[in-house]
Amino acid sequence: MVHCDLFWLYSNSVIVEFKNQGKSFSVDFKRPMDISIPMKAGSNTVNAWYVDDLRIEPVRNEHFLGSVAEGGHVNFRNIYFNPHGHGTHTECVGHISDEVYSVNNTFNTHFFMAELITVEPKLWDTNEDWRAVGDGVILANQLKEAIKKKPEALIIRTAPNPRSKFQLRYSNTNPPYLCHSAAEAIRLAGIKHLLIDLPSVDRERDGGKMLSHKAFWNYPESPVLDATITELIFVPDNIGDGAYLLELQVSSFENDAAPSRPLLYELN
Repeated sequence: MVHCDLFWLYSNSVIVEFKNQGKSFSVDFKRPMDISIPMKAGSNTVNAWYVDDLRIEPVRNEHFLGSVAEGGHVNFRNIYFNPHGHGTHTECVGHISDEVYSVNNTFNTHFFMAELITVEPKLWDTNEDWRAVGDGVILANQLKEAIKKKPEALIIRTAPNPRSKFQLRYSNTNPPYLCHSAAEAIRLAGIKHLLIDLPSVDRERDGGKMLSHKAFWNYPESPVLDATITELIFVPDNIGDGAYLLELQVSSFENDAAPSRPLLYELN
């Protein structure tokens, strides 16, 4: 938990000093680093899970025209999207549970001490009932050092890390995923918020097992209701591995998942 001690306001900076686990830090809230992929219309953007492209269309009916370019008084548009398939999103255990849980009720704060790591998925070398030779898998031992630090949030950037991740069409590509033993290790370390630049922590087609989601949320044995997974982020290479303050902004939807905008702040 982050506790603010001092607040300084300058013309070009908003400096906040705070303590965490006995250590003192400061951050400049005028220098956020956005690691989200924005949702936008059309085919030249990230897409996953077999959904149609996101659409943004003016309202048109006998009473109203929601396009200034077409002669209306204001721009007033409908947006058709799926939070899981159309950009950065944050989800709660309601994503896999019989019970209804909303990500909107998951948070009591949006600031967390976070650790950013870069991981190159390993190639799986055996065939199983749902996993195949050549799958890209993130293993528990690749997270060992980060987990030892026990941050509140763990951010995983996968290598290679081209900016084409903003436009990747993930459906039917079998992208890399997280081994369920790694997801369990993250939970057992007390890490409550997992952020990753992949479309899912689980294999695209796993027969509905959802092992990594279940391991992270300890579902159905004893569900962790205050933990979240954020997928389809993008962390530019100029942001180095290490500790940051994370601000996890999540749209106010009553749903298992919602569009989100994670921001990082350098710790001084």
